[in-house]
Amino acid sequence: MKRRKFLISMGATGAALALPMSLAACGPTSGPAANGKVTINWWHISTNDPGKAEFQRLANEFQKSHPNVTIKITILENDAFKTKLQTAIQSNQTPDIFQSWGGGVMEQYAKAGKLRDITPDLQKDGWGSSFGQAALDLYGTGGKYYGVPWDVGAVGFWYNKALFEQAGITAPPATWDEFLAAIAKLKAKNITPIALGEKDKWPGHFYWVYLAVRQGGKDAFSKAYHRTGSFADEPFVKAGEYLKQLVDLKPFESGFNGTDYATHQTLMGNSKAAMELMGQWAPSNDASSATDKKGPELGFFPFPSLPGGAGQPTDVMGGGNGFAVGSKAPDEAIEFIHYVTQADNLRKLAAQSVLIPPVAAAQDGIASQQLKDVAKLVSEAGYYQLYYDQFLPPAVANAVLDQTQGLFAGAVTPQAAAEAIEAAAKTVLQPS
Repeated sequence: MKRRKFLISMGATGAALALPMSLAACGPTSGPAANGKVTINWWHISTNDPGKAEFQRLANEFQKSHPNVTIKITILENDAFKTKLQTAIQSNQTPDIFQSWGGGVMEQYAKAGKLRDITPDLQKDGWGSSFGQAALDLYGTGGKYYGVPWDVGAVGFWYNKALFEQAGITAPPATWDEFLAAIAKLKAKNITPIALGEKDKWPGHFYWVYLAVRQGGKDAFSKAYHRTGSFADEPFVKAGEYLKQLVDLKPFESGFNGTDYATHQTLMGNSKAAMELMGQWAPSNDASSATDKKGPELGFFPFPSLPGGAGQPTDVMGGGNGFAVGSKAPDEAIEFIHYVTQADNLRKLAAQSVLIPPVAAAQDGIASQQLKDVAKLVSEAGYYQLYYDQFLPPAVANAVLDQTQGLFAGAVTPQAAAEAIEAAAKTVLQPS
């Protein structure tokens, strides 16, 4: 994968969570006992196979070669994970290794003393240099690193090829007008155009963020973030207006504002909806949620371009998955994530469509054309924007999630939504 200059700052696919800065550094939750035995507490969100089974296999292999180590795995669904993690951290029970997307949430934990600085470990044996620099930098702040990526990717539209054919759509839409026309064709055939689990908020915020990326490009976000501009500027208001245009077409399943992501992926897996705006994990999750455990044949296309938008069609919003390391994690926990992120292991996971490797040496293992398409999109991105709900500080991220949900519900106007997000930004973002 080419190294790119990602727009990153340590200033989720999911709700960002606030952490009181007054909390003391966390106490030990595990580590070496007097008899030399070590327990590693690992929390991850890979609830479906093959990811779930492959992570267990890697833990088993590591334990076999390290007989003094026991890896205690806790598997949680995305939103349940965030809630439980917040409670654990506030109770000084930070897991040794846990799911992270980097960004503002991770930085807040690091500032509170909840994470271990693994910079010295990354400098050994070429481990740090094995990662694409942009992917690795999402887990660093202030010249220190507190985790590593195990996956990298992008959000885009996944579509059911058979349902597109049934609706007479001969090519994936490239422009906003073509996208709206495809929705009309699907509705004419009584096919639900788009699955959306907006109860969980984060799936819907992808739409507003991508529309802002297409409308304003890197420049609009950079100005708003660094305080030479505003989240109430025209590109962000226009993003809401385009989103309202989409919502007014009623392209989502009935009751989508009360539908969670688990139901959303079941709809896609069982061909009850034609499209979803989702990350690289979608095909695997959809197949696992399908009745036949295979799901439909899915294609992939980038988010459509907007007429007159300053953003480029190659601009990408997305991110991957990573491991953050608790402040009291034993050395063996670092050894374990080093083991998991070795090229040979990532190559095996890529071959099963579990991930897109953030390590260039493992990318030849990508077998799925779907994931190859995503990897190509990321490699060609001129501007790569991490999900706002993970990039932004929690107060701003939560405002984005709440206001975009309000747009989907028709409860706020595009102008009011942008102003509310800007009001939150004013409280925490500083000129830089």
